[in-house]
Amino acid sequence: MSGIARRLYRGEVNVDFVGRKKLWYGLSAVLLLISIAGLVINGLNLGVEFKGGSVFSFKAPAADIQQVRTTFNDAGVHQVIAQTTNNGWRVTTESLPEEEVTTVQKTVAQKFGLQQNQVNLQVIGASWGGQVADKAVVGLIVFMLAIILYLTLAFEWKMALAAVVALLHDLVITAGVYAWSGFEVTPATLLGFLTILGYSLYDAVVVFDMIKEVTAKLGTTSKMTYTQAANNALNHTLIRSLNTTLVAILPVAAILFIGTTLFGAGTLKDLSLALFVGMIVGTYSSLCVATPLLVTLKERESRYQAIARRLAAHGGAAGTAAKSTRQPVTAGAANGSVPDAEKRKKK
Repeated sequence: MSGIARRLYRGEVNVDFVGRKKLWYGLSAVLLLISIAGLVINGLNLGVEFKGGSVFSFKAPAADIQQVRTTFNDAGVHQVIAQTTNNGWRVTTESLPEEEVTTVQKTVAQKFGLQQNQVNLQVIGASWGGQVADKAVVGLIVFMLAIILYLTLAFEWKMALAAVVALLHDLVITAGVYAWSGFEVTPATLLGFLTILGYSLYDAVVVFDMIKEVTAKLGTTSKMTYTQAANNALNHTLIRSLNTTLVAILPVAAILFIGTTLFGAGTLKDLSLALFVGMIVGTYSSLCVATPLLVTLKERESRYQAIARRLAAHGGAAGTAAKSTRQPVTAGAANGSVPDAEKRKKK
């Protein structure tokens, strides 16, 4: 474990995440604007499952992917997605009229020494893709409502609102990456989008649970504001969030950068990119978007405003913030009490 990681684990490093909320809000605003611009300018590259198309399947063990793509391009096809399967090659193209389908079948058969009837065709209509998209939207709405209900019951509505804003933030940025990169959006991509919501929500719940514990006993005699207590809680969950993200992202990165390039696992690319981007953005949003937004909402409450005014009047806020980097975060510590074990040591 490196020095910085050890200091983070022991709570010896106190990063002022909440105090830099304007920086995080500005960064998120830029990322969101870039993502929205990509969606407006380029749009999403919808797969054949959504917009319809033609799927050719044939066996050519000696062929490579470049030969297959070139053969279809020579036959007049513009959009070619070639993939290897257990049964040979699967090539997806745009919707083709009947005469062009015949031309493609003849060209492929001549190139790879096949009979024309050995180049099979499957036509996929856009209506099926529309049904998939509708079900994905319904699933997303149900997921969001379940999150709001759970967080409202387990925590409070302000935490639910902050978590939902962070989730929408993650979805828009991930979709923007797909728009600018041109990666194809398939049903597997939609599954990836729904999966990253779970990762983002997990980080947010871990942080919110610690914040709830630390701020539960903040009262009129507290030695730190809600902002300071929340920032302390965030720092004590930081190493856990980073470890969880690192462990989860390594296999996803292997699939994305190794599986799709060396082994041609094109079907996994649609899912792995969504997971890779979503995990990174989800960790960022739980630390730098959800928590600062929660603090902004909570600091408007009269009880926390009173604490902030009292500490500011006595000049105690700055000193408490400095001490908090060397003390474990507990509900009692937030209220200025001394743990029983420390009292016995003093005696």
